[in-house]
Amino acid sequence: MFIISTRSFPPEVGGMQNLMAGLANALMSHGPVKIFADKSENYQKYDESIKLDIERFGGIKLLRKYRKANRICEYIEDNNNIRSIFFDHWKSIEKINSEKIKNIPTFCLIHSKEINYHKGTGVNKRILSAINKAQYIISNSNFTKNLAINNGLPEQKIHIIHPGCNYPIEIEKSFQLKAEDIYANSYPKIITVSRLVKRKNHQNILMCIKNLKSKFPKIKYISIGDGEEEKKLILLKKELGLGEEVLFLKKVEEQLKLALIKNSNLFLMPSIIHKNSVEGFGIAFIEAASYGVGSIGGKDGGERDAIKDKETGLICDGRDINSIYENIIKFFENQNDKRYGLNALQFSEQFKWPDIIKKYLNLI
Repeated sequence: MFIISTRSFPPEVGGMQNLMAGLANALMSHGPVKIFADKSENYQKYDESIKLDIERFGGIKLLRKYRKANRICEYIEDNNNIRSIFFDHWKSIEKINSEKIKNIPTFCLIHSKEINYHKGTGVNKRILSAINKAQYIISNSNFTKNLAINNGLPEQKIHIIHPGCNYPIEIEKSFQLKAEDIYANSYPKIITVSRLVKRKNHQNILMCIKNLKSKFPKIKYISIGDGEEEKKLILLKKELGLGEEVLFLKKVEEQLKLALIKNSNLFLMPSIIHKNSVEGFGIAFIEAASYGVGSIGGKDGGERDAIKDKETGLICDGRDINSIYENIIKFFENQNDKRYGLNALQFSEQFKWPDIIKKYLNLI
């Protein structure tokens, strides 16, 4: 029996949600899985449609944390065959009674932005106190591991296990045709799939698209995702005089998202550090790679674990518009995009969940 405690789980959409769902499904091949997750919109319909045993928690966040922690401890007391417990975040393990889990292999995942607090700060002390309850700290990249060590997390407990990838999956013909219709005869076809937040750096992407129009008159850029920066980005698009060459899609069906990725030439996400927020890995780069699409990412976070620079794509300085622009030009020179795409497809094979889950099981 495996236990997963997570604040992020489908039907919510996002990288963390995909990660925890992938982890749960991969564990299912090795034994029963019990999931303790937060409630989200349409969760009941989702839970009824899958084989996973999920117990949901709602209400005020603080009370929810205590109720979930107490329920997990009760479940541990009632079941003596628990092989290991997985926590998606230090906040998920924070209220757990350490005595209840001291004899169970316990994992806590870290992803960069949630641990990016300097030594001695109040939040840092809470992080250290919570994570010390776990036997294994799972870092999603080398960057995240180094960040964790610098912020006081115990190096001997940290293991790097990259997120697994749920893709590729077969795309229905109707969505393939719809994606082709959206792109039409454009070139190059560039896409980003992410939240519209400062860290993802959409504002610099838009300014690059403006500058690239003279070199690529048929350029098309699609952004899939919503977030707090949406209104600002729509206004910036208008100010830059960008029309049909830029398309913002807030929410699309999974199949259409994948069809748009598959039919693109470049996955572009030149992330930057914004306050405490930093890209820990970038599973979206691997998801694009699984469809044979190379990427350009930023230099500030853990992207170097997800993009092999000059092999599966390029690393740029996301804060420098010229760096983004020049790397996009390089990406398409001498048909580099095709070479990067083929290399990316091969590179993505090592992120398949059946292989990733073995790294967890080997620690148990």
